[in-house]
This record gives sequence, structure tokens and C-alpha cells, in this order.
Amino acid sequence: MEYHTKIRELILDGSLQLIQEGLKSGFLYPLFEKQDKGSKPITLPLDACSLSELCEMAKHLPSLNEMEHQTLQLVEEDTSVTEQDLFLRVVENNSSFTKVITLMGQKYLLPPKSSFLLSDISCMQPLLNYRKTFDVIVIDPPWQNKSVKRSNRYSYLSPLQIKQIPIPKLAAPNCLLVTWVTNRQKHLRFIKEELYPSWSVEVVAEWHWVKITNSGEFVFPLDSPHKKPYEGLILGRVQEKTALPLRNADVNVLPIPDHKLIVSVPCTLHSHKPPLAEVLKDYIKPDGEYLELFARNLQPGWTSWGNEVLKFQHVDYFIALESGS
Repeated sequence: MEYHTKIRELILDGSLQLIQEGLKSGFLYPLFEKQDKGSKPITLPLDACSLSELCEMAKHLPSLNEMEHQTLQLVEEDTSVTEQDLFLRVVENNSSFTKVITLMGQKYLLPPKSSFLLSDISCMQPLLNYRKTFDVIVIDPPWQNKSVKRSNRYSYLSPLQIKQIPIPKLAAPNCLLVTWVTNRQKHLRFIKEELYPSWSVEVVAEWHWVKITNSGEFVFPLDSPHKKPYEGLILGRVQEKTALPLRNADVNVLPIPDHKLIVSVPCTLHSHKPPLAEVLKDYIKPDGEYLELFARNLQPGWTSWGNEVLKFQHVDYFIALESGS
């Protein structure tokens, strides 16, 4: 409650300004206005291809030569890949077009200039062998909490397991690290006092994601004693141990402000966070290397890793635009 009291006015005032803009621009709709009558509720696809089970299978395959550059570059427009093609390899779509891959009979869309590694935390070596370091790393750890324990919806990691993620090996000099976090003070303290120091990362800002409805109301009452309508992001910079040259060092970026608000309607997909590329663009170098950890979808220009990294790239989550749209 002490933390909530400290940021309450900031959340309230900042959100109201953005919500007013959303109502004016038509992104949000007042409750009394009916939305497009023709819009149908989206039927979400069944989890037809259990990606996390594929990751389990991968552990039993013979490992490739660790010195190999373990990548698979997609050339064809519509590519069928076997499970073995994906295991222990970073898959790249280097083209400027979306590609379709078929995996176990299911179609997935790969955005332009995107790459991914489908694996769990025990098989991250191909990402380390990728010969890339990253200027931005976004991480959405599966935090342990009571509701996760009760639902068994997805597995969680202990603080010790999260600390073992090899951020120092993946981060370029001056890398910006962004970690999603719930409002539990235990998790916030852990990031600031243990996790970031263990990775030689200095906290530079704390941002807030405020969740609203289509009509511009908070998804939970702001002062609810149980669930709050906001989550946090902790931003930090990797501190230099060696005098490596900075990528695009001559490009100026804006200093990162503290307590920036992101206000959006949450996705209907459970725990699906908004993409941050657009929000971060003023504070990062252009043409950098960007990485998302524990991703469940892909983004153009980003590398993504996770044991369900293709989950929301399934073709059934997308609606084809009519020609001329």
C-alpha cells in the first residue's frame, strides 16, 4: 500500500490524459456507444501444436557441434520444417516479407527480419553461439505466485533460476535491459537489489503499464486491495567492465525518463504484454540488435527466445487483409 500511495497520483493523472486522447481519436469508445456491429468475437485457436513439448523432445536429441553457427535461414516463401530443423538452431527470416512455415501440420507466420530460438532455459546455447550481442533485451520472467501455483497454467522459475539467465553474455556494451514485473514488492526488490546487480546492470527508470477497458476505465479499481490495474517495467543499463566500442556511438538518444506510463487495453490472450519497440525507439540506437526472452510471439527486426516462442504466430490468430485494404 505504501508503494501504491507513492505512485497513485501519477497513475491516475497520466492515465486520464492518455484516455482522453484515446476517446478523442476513436481508439477508445464511451460505454454508451456500441462498437462496430459487424465485428465478431474472435475464436482463438486450440493449442494444436504443443511447443513446450517439442522443447522437451529436443533435450533427447544428440547435440550439434557447438562450434557450428547454428542457424537456419528460410529462403522459400512457404517452408515446411521438421521438429529437428528447429531444435538447437536459431531460425532466421532475413527477407523483407512475412514467411509462412509449417510445423507438425500447423502454419505459423514469421515477420520480416525476425529470428527465433524455440527452446527452454536448459537449451539456450544456440543463442550464445549466435555470435550476436544485443543492444536491447526485454525479459518477461515467469514469476512464481500463488495463482500460477493454483492454475498450473504455466511453469515458473525460482529467483535463482532467473539469475542464471546469461544476460552478461548476451548484452552488448551499454545494453538497455527491460524487465516486466508484477506489483509484488518481493519481486521489485529482487530485481533492484539482487538480479540487476548480479548482471552488472544499473537501474535507470521504473515505468508502469496501466491496463484499461475499451471504454477507458481501469480494468480493476485503482485502489482495489487485491489486484491493481497496473504492472511495472524496470529499465536498466549494463555497466561496462571492458572498454568495448559502443555500437552507433555517434547517434544521440534521449535520456530515459522515470515513471513513464504505457496505457493500453490488455490483449485477450492470457498474460500477453504489449510490444515495446515503438515505446522504446526514442531511447535506443536505430539499427541495433534487439532480443526478447520468454517471448510467445515474434516482432519484425527482433530475435525472440522461449519454449512457446511461436505460440501467437499461429495463422489462426491473424486476419488476412483484403486486397486494396
